Order: sequence, then structure tokens, then C-alpha cells
Amino acid sequence: MEIRLASSYGFCYGVKRAIQIAEEHPGSVTYGPLIHNKDEIRRLSEDYDIGLAESFEEARRADSIVIRTHGIPKEELAKLKAEGKEIINATCPYVTTPQQIVGRMSKEGYSVVIFGDANHPEIKGVYSYAEDLRDAFVILDESELDDLPLRSKVAIVAQTTRKPEDFLKIVSALVLRAKEVRVFNTICNATFENQDAAAELAREADVMIVIGGKHSSNTKQLHSICKHYCEASYLIENESELRPEWFEGKRLCGISAGASTPDWVVQNVVDAIRRLTAS
Repeated sequence: MEIRLASSYGFCYGVKRAIQIAEEHPGSVTYGPLIHNKDEIRRLSEDYDIGLAESFEEARRADSIVIRTHGIPKEELAKLKAEGKEIINATCPYVTTPQQIVGRMSKEGYSVVIFGDANHPEIKGVYSYAEDLRDAFVILDESELDDLPLRSKVAIVAQTTRKPEDFLKIVSALVLRAKEVRVFNTICNATFENQDAAAELAREADVMIVIGGKHSSNTKQLHSICKHYCEASYLIENESELRPEWFEGKRLCGISAGASTPDWVVQNVVDAIRRLTAS
């Protein structure tokens, strides 16, 4: 069986940057998982003594705090700074951008629509930058616009890992609803490239393996795209989840990986598939 990697996959710029920052500050604590990959978090803990604070109260007990790639709410960041903590900001620049846009557009009197998952840490952070939280709205579907008390002028941003075609649906609906719509396409380029490459490979593959954290938004999006073109698509975090029956009678196995998936995890999966299909 042939094993083929997507032409674009794995670590994005923001994740590479965050890991480098963390490695430069051994013994520090990250507020929330630095990235959505348990294996890489474990490596940072074992090799660099990087701790993990799951809550704000845990984080404020530390002296040196690394802010995760997804960012944190504005008011929490301000409190940590006011308490004199050493703040090492590893927030991805592509996440900082929608934070700044939401703050600016809110100040200029726009209703702000945020396309994304309200429970995702990135969106919690972005939402917090609105000047008036009563005039900022997080949605996942264009049908949710119907019940929103929007002003005549609206600004919209997107979670960095969402599908562009879904963002376009909401933008189109907003154009029919508001007199003025400011559209800020904040979906990350790496997301575009990984999604396009995964779709291209899934069209040819008999089985697709998508590697990444089960809680990673961009990885789940990749899996959804692959499954659209290749029904036998599976999302795994590492090689331990592989099943021999997935590859029986298959000719081409395609592999993609989320933006938080390190190369060493991908290589472990490739090696394991080779062993499973060696006979």
C-alpha cells in the first residue's frame, strides 16, 4: 500500500513560534494548553519543565506565565499584569489580529459578529475585546443572524480555523441585512493551505488518516473535509489509535495533520502504518 502525505500539513507559524517561546522559558507555566496536542504538551513538560494551569486561579499562582497560542480574555491578561506577573505572550499573531479588529470596530460604533465556536478559547479571547459585550455576537450559522439586534453597520471576523465557504455564507446573509458591512477575513492562510491539500489528497485516497488533538478545531475541520471526499477517514491523536482493519484492501493511504501536530508524531504514525501493512 502506498502512503502519501498531503502537500501541506502540520505545524503552522503560530504553533512553531509558541513552542520556541516556551522552550526559551523552562520552568514557566502555560495558562491553558499552549497548543491542542497532548503529546507535545507532555514533551514540553518532560523536557523543559513547562507546567500547565487549567484555570485563571491556577495561573495567577505562578510567577512566570506563558499565554497560549489561542490567547486569553482581555480582562484576565490585565489582572495578571497588574499583579506583577512575568507575562510571556505566545498568542499567535493571527489570533491577535481579530482581537484588535473587534476592539477597533466596537469603538467605532459597529455591531461585531464573530464567526466561530463560543466555547473555544480563541473566541472567548476575541469576544472579550469588544467595548460593549452586549453589541458583540458569536455565531456558527447564518440562521442565527435572524434574532440578533444588529445596528445598521456591522463588522465581522472569523475564528482563524473555520472553513472559508461557511464564512462566506454568513457574510452574504449580513450584506442583505445591514446597510454597511465591514468584512475582515481572519482565517489563517495555513488553514487554507492545509484544508486544500487535504481535500486534494482525499479525492484520490482509499483511506485518510488525520492526525491531531481531538479538541483541536482546525484538526476537526480537516477530518470533516477528508470525510466528505473519502468516507474511510479517521481522526487520531497518535499511532496507538490505528486499527489494522482500516487498511485492509486499500491501495492509497493519505495522511494529513492539524496545525498543532509535530512532525515527530506524524512520523510515528507513518512508521506504524508501514508496520501494520508490511505483510
